[in-house]
Amino acid sequence: MKIAIDVSPLETGHKIRGVGFYLQNLKDALIKYHPEEQYFFFKDRSEIPKDTDIVHFPYFDPFFITLPFFKKHKTVVTVHDLTPIVFPEHFPAGIKGNFSWRIQKLNLSKTNAIITDSNSSNKDVGKYTGIPSEKIHTVYLAAGDEFKQLENKTSKLEVIKKYNLPEKFVLYVGDVTWNKNLPRLVRTIKKTNIPLVMVGKSLVQANFDKTNIWNKDLIEIQKLTENDNQFFKLGFVSGEDLVSLYNLATALILPSVYEGFGLPVLEAMQSGCPVVTTKGGSISEVAGEAAYFVDGYNDESIIEGIKKVFADEKLQKELSRKGLVQAKKFSWEKTANKTIEIYNKVLSR
Repeated sequence: MKIAIDVSPLETGHKIRGVGFYLQNLKDALIKYHPEEQYFFFKDRSEIPKDTDIVHFPYFDPFFITLPFFKKHKTVVTVHDLTPIVFPEHFPAGIKGNFSWRIQKLNLSKTNAIITDSNSSNKDVGKYTGIPSEKIHTVYLAAGDEFKQLENKTSKLEVIKKYNLPEKFVLYVGDVTWNKNLPRLVRTIKKTNIPLVMVGKSLVQANFDKTNIWNKDLIEIQKLTENDNQFFKLGFVSGEDLVSLYNLATALILPSVYEGFGLPVLEAMQSGCPVVTTKGGSISEVAGEAAYFVDGYNDESIIEGIKKVFADEKLQKELSRKGLVQAKKFSWEKTANKTIEIYNKVLSR
């Protein structure tokens, strides 16, 4: 089978975000676990060989034209989530965005198969596009192999020193969009004396469009945390440092009201870090019974959850143990196998 995969997101800002992580790991896993197939990785559609059997677009944006209107080959598309479509009041598209969504929806309906990261996203795609459920397939992601419990105390101590961190803290990893619920997290953390370490490139951005409503939460976060030594905004950190941070943190806190997958939950669990999170969107699928769940819309619930896990060492150990077991249910080998299975289904039709 000759498979062409669009790797153009690895050349853009997506390289250090979820899409880039998915694409790089999928690429590596397909080559490792299915070397019998022929792969062609392209950055421009004009490069796709004529004798290609399947073309895979591993990225979909509802408000930008990312799919071809005319398709010369059988096509598979990965739709990670439709959060802006599910919550249009918080992610206004504007005239141009709405027009693009109509075209993207039409282009998506012409594909042979759609891959989603979770059952939650699977249902969203069916609901908001009208595409038949038999064309939509859930293929779970996995954390990278580098996320694990560290025995080496030296590397952990080096990270504390490097970022001047306290010995005990809770950790947030992610973006600053409305669904991440960060302003509520910051306001609730202020009612405790617990330090919050925050990882994510956008957290320390200075040059961004302050008139864009999509950046409303980022503006609020910057104001709420300004000159407050309870908060440690690290911005983007290397993969190696992130592994150490998960190992150091007393708990990961992900208060999202909605996620298409929730990769930090899995990364933390695989690193032995206790997780405090919500059941928003796909998170309960990923976390199973291995997290301490709070209500993302309720301040007191978030405060109570963070305080309880932060203070209770017995609970921390229990969540860590359960998280390690839960994380083993996900692997890039499984992701690759399921993806190949979908390619074969498409080809056999």
